[in-house]
Parts: sequence; C-alpha cells; structure tokens
Amino acid sequence: MGAKAQEDEARKAEKIQALKIAFITQKLELTSDEAQKFWPVYSQYENDMKQLLLDKKNADVIDSDEGLLNIRKKYRPEFIKVIGQPRMNKLFNAEKEFRGVLLRHLQNRADNQQRPMFRRK
Repeated sequence: MGAKAQEDEARKAEKIQALKIAFITQKLELTSDEAQKFWPVYSQYENDMKQLLLDKKNADVIDSDEGLLNIRKKYRPEFIKVIGQPRMNKLFNAEKEFRGVLLRHLQNRADNQQRPMFRRK
C-alpha cells in the first residue's frame, strides 16, 4: 500500500472515530465534565478491545467472546464511577448502534458505486 493510500485510510479512520465520539457523547448525554473523565477511560477500554481482537484473530469464537466480556467486566467499575450504571448500559448499546449505522452507510455507498451512472431506456 502506498503512502497516499495509507494517509487516506488514516484520515478515514480518524473521521470514523470522530463520528463515533460525537455519536456516543450524544447518546450518553455527557456533560463536558463527564466527557473529560469518560473519554480517557473509554480510549483505554477501546485499545484493550482492539488488542484482543488482533491477538485472537484466528482464535476460538467462544474464547474471543469471553475475552471481550472480561474486558467489559474489567472496565465496568470505572464506567460506573464516571457515568453510572444506566448510562454504562447505554454505552454498550450505543456502540452496537454506531456499528450498525456505519455498516448501513458503507453498504449504501457500495450499492451506489455499483449502480450504473446512466440508465438505458
């Protein structure tokens, strides 16, 4: 992959991350004080999740699911301390909802690129 392609991918990843932050902030209705405490914890949580997925790429699905659950359990007390139990539950639902929105957007883009620009009559 060339340097330009890597830069484009990095820019896309940054844009998706910014959209995710805005989406979760809105869904959790974070105050600026809460956001200041929440995002560093979430960032570490997200890094742990990504690392697990990289480490367990070809691992047993049940072991991977258990690992993901263990990371959630590990961060539960910190999330509860910052945003409380009800919003912690909202967080995990918001993550799932964001993935769905992102997948639908990407699917729509792919569908639009496959359609011919001009239709024959």
